[in-house]
Amino acid sequence: MEYFVAKDSIIRKIWGSPDTTLFIFAGAAAEFAVNKAVDWLYFTGRLPADPLGRLFSTVVYSQKIIFSELADAYKAIDDVTSIHRCVEKNRGAQIPDWAYRDVLFMLIGYSVSSFEVLQRKLSDAEKDEIFDVFYRMGIHMDLKDMPQNYNDWVVAHRNHLQKDTNRSEFTIDLYKQYRKHLGYIRYQLLMQVQVLIVPKKVRLLLSLGSIRYLIPVLWLYKISRLLHLDRLIITGVLPKKYKAELNKLTVK
Repeated sequence: MEYFVAKDSIIRKIWGSPDTTLFIFAGAAAEFAVNKAVDWLYFTGRLPADPLGRLFSTVVYSQKIIFSELADAYKAIDDVTSIHRCVEKNRGAQIPDWAYRDVLFMLIGYSVSSFEVLQRKLSDAEKDEIFDVFYRMGIHMDLKDMPQNYNDWVVAHRNHLQKDTNRSEFTIDLYKQYRKHLGYIRYQLLMQVQVLIVPKKVRLLLSLGSIRYLIPVLWLYKISRLLHLDRLIITGVLPKKYKAELNKLTVK
């Protein structure tokens, strides 16, 4: 039986852990907000109505692909492509290739930075493994100008941040929605996670600052893992309506 991602791959460990996956979610929430293609997510009305649910669905779909058999993974990628084609038809315009690449770039970048904040530094070989998974997704989606390896991705991602990001009215509105749906304390926690893992350009556009108040809390959280209390803590920081989504992030 052939899987899209080998069972011993580091990316299965990354995406099989709910805390790491939630950090990836937090990073994507930041970078989506400053991406120049964020208007596409506003077009359907789903993003402002339920921004956390919309971002959760992106993460859950990615996780589904990572843990599926090869044929099922390709079908899931095709389903994502089909959904976006319908949006394009309704709007009468085409989502640019760079916007799709940007999403894959986010998933690569936050897979690395989230795991390194919560666990340990990744080796060059492990970073190559992470890159390869999302590279193959992009190739199956027939995306052009994909970087060929992790080192090329680092350069391409740096260029993307310069060309494809800005602060707009969508940025401001999206963060208002985050605060509305999370409440003040969880919203502050979200921003502190983002300070830890997002690139400097994104941090500056969002005025997140650079003081990492969350670091002492993370040390306590890592201790909680040894006591098997981590699941209880993760459950406690999410609004009740997203508990079911949390269960989807846990791969047994």
